Amino acid sequence: MARPILISASILSADFARMGDEIRAVDQAGVDWIHIDVMDGHFVPNITLGPQMVRAIRPHTTKTLDIHLMIAPVDRYLEAFAEAGADLMTVHAEAGPHLHRSIQAVKGLGKKAGVALNPATPAEAVDYIIDDVDVIMVMSVNPGFGGQKFIDSQLRKIEALRKRIDATGRDIGLEVDGAIGTENIAKAIAAGANVLVAGTATFKGGPDHYAANVAALREAR
Repeated sequence: MARPILISASILSADFARMGDEIRAVDQAGVDWIHIDVMDGHFVPNITLGPQMVRAIRPHTTKTLDIHLMIAPVDRYLEAFAEAGADLMTVHAEAGPHLHRSIQAVKGLGKKAGVALNPATPAEAVDYIIDDVDVIMVMSVNPGFGGQKFIDSQLRKIEALRKRIDATGRDIGLEVDGAIGTENIAKAIAAGANVLVAGTATFKGGPDHYAANVAALREAR
């Protein structure tokens, strides 16, 4: 059975001075999720957004708010993001010693839980928590900045994770985050991904181009 392909628009590439308008525009352009990158300047070498931005965005869309928590420690902030309106919270396998505890904390808040893997982290890292997560995210760039080059070795990891997911029989999203565009989205989908994070590829050209950008991503598959 064919898996639905979802586009998660990364607001890291949006115009921060017009965020409400930007969210409404990409929502109307046909994206499936809104991807919010949270960076702490510690786990990754950049600082971005917090629960306040999630709270500000929430009234502008009913789409899934896909919160990517590139922070360490992470557990102490989960409740704030949940209360702000997160639907899915993804934590990094590398962000702390108690991944299972973090996943359970997300689920305990009534939210969907994801686990993200940095480029050097093997697929095997999910083996003992795969039955507890709703999404597995493969980082196809090193986390921390937009505008990087897609790391082709991650296609093998996507393939390995797809086999693991299919073996569970569960509906677990396989998300890819980093440098996704029309030139490589087909490769990621062929490897087994079904959730594609697109920042620059979604927001380039301004609001008048968003619908065409999203359509181009879907057609390139």
